[in-house]
Amino acid sequence: MICCGKISDTPETMKFKAFSFNSFRVKVTLALIFSLLFITGLDNFILYEYNIRLQFKNLQEKLKTIAATAAIDIDSNLIEKVPLNKEGVSSAAYKKLAEQLKKIKEVNPQLKYVYTIAKTEKPGIWKFIVDPSPHAGYRTSLPGDEYEAFRFPEMLKAYEGPSVDEKLVVDEWGVTLSGYAPIYDKSLLPIAVLGVDIDAQEVYTLQNAARIKTLFVLILVIAVSIILGAWVSMGVTQPVQNLVEGTRRIAAGDLDYKVEIKTKDEIGELAKAFNIMAGNLSASRQKLQDYFYRVVQSMVRSIEAKDHYTRGHSDRVSEYAGRIARAIGFSDEQIEMLERAAQLHDIGKLGIHEDVLNKKSALSDSEWDLVHRHPAVGEEILKPIFLDEEMLAVVRSHHERFDGKGYPDGLRADEINIFAQIVSVADSYDAMTSSRSYRVGLSKEEAIKRLREGCGSQFNPKIVEAFIKVLG
Repeated sequence: MICCGKISDTPETMKFKAFSFNSFRVKVTLALIFSLLFITGLDNFILYEYNIRLQFKNLQEKLKTIAATAAIDIDSNLIEKVPLNKEGVSSAAYKKLAEQLKKIKEVNPQLKYVYTIAKTEKPGIWKFIVDPSPHAGYRTSLPGDEYEAFRFPEMLKAYEGPSVDEKLVVDEWGVTLSGYAPIYDKSLLPIAVLGVDIDAQEVYTLQNAARIKTLFVLILVIAVSIILGAWVSMGVTQPVQNLVEGTRRIAAGDLDYKVEIKTKDEIGELAKAFNIMAGNLSASRQKLQDYFYRVVQSMVRSIEAKDHYTRGHSDRVSEYAGRIARAIGFSDEQIEMLERAAQLHDIGKLGIHEDVLNKKSALSDSEWDLVHRHPAVGEEILKPIFLDEEMLAVVRSHHERFDGKGYPDGLRADEINIFAQIVSVADSYDAMTSSRSYRVGLSKEEAIKRLREGCGSQFNPKIVEAFIKVLG
């Protein structure tokens, strides 16, 4: 029922703004989150890479040593005597080499495959010499069987010296890690390569498990970082947000707003200074408004003083309005505001020449137009100083009618500010009971009768009834 001043942002809007990507809180939160994620991710990555690389490096060195040592025990004369065809498996040289390779495997049980292989005239294509190890799902490679060595760069380097695969190999024989070493003839020329493979499935599984663990840790870190970052940033930015809210309220004219910050740090001191500043501004504004009110009140009295018939009109309207508001049940603060507004309700008549105000004959259309504009003119006079929306509404709307036929806006019923409706009744009663140069004022009883007749058309019936009780 009571019209209040508008505030541009609701609490819900402020909450949305607090969590927009342009807010300080979100920026601090994101900074903390990304910092923690970066440090943790880098930590995990370095630790993971270091451990995996260290284990893999040790495995590579061990495999290279085995290949280099075992290659010394291979009889190079037998290599040259193995027929490179399927009948070669029946040769004595093949069988003796096969026994040598099996002994190497027995001495090194971690080895899965041991074989000898040599270059062909085709670039990147090599051929098996002896491969005694059975392969699941595959027959043993026969002498002369071709092999695509170009897939394994380290194998191609083996003629130059011992080498080992740089990474795990996944091929038709499973997941392996291979070491290679050259086999030399009596002239110390490389004629073949000894290859030793270990089953790297366990290492492969370990690497995958480590990656999954790293991913799990990363997800956990993200969750913890978000929670921790939000908690930390809330503690840091909430006081700042309170100050922002205080600044917004002060800018909107609410100089009585106090910032509630209980911290004892610099932000807490800033909040205290902010509240002192707001209090000083409020006191200064109140002094300025009081001064301006007295000036305007003097101007209203000067208007009334020009016509002894209207002298004291604003005082009486103010008194009537206050008594009506008290009877209805408004607070003392609201009644005080209403009485001050009622004192100034006719300030807009400053814009009307006194010849028109005191004219005894009927007003012309243009003169009536001036009279009808005086409520809006009054509002414009007071607006620069009096920010109270209800006080301004009283001045602008005290000539509105309950049925919507009033001026200047043609408002009706509850569209009209409740305090403006009170002043309308008080103003009309005083006008009816005051004598003018062109008529004698009505009696109290006749004025009350006129008020009753205007219920529902010109006046709010509830306000009229309250006023009649006050007069009684």
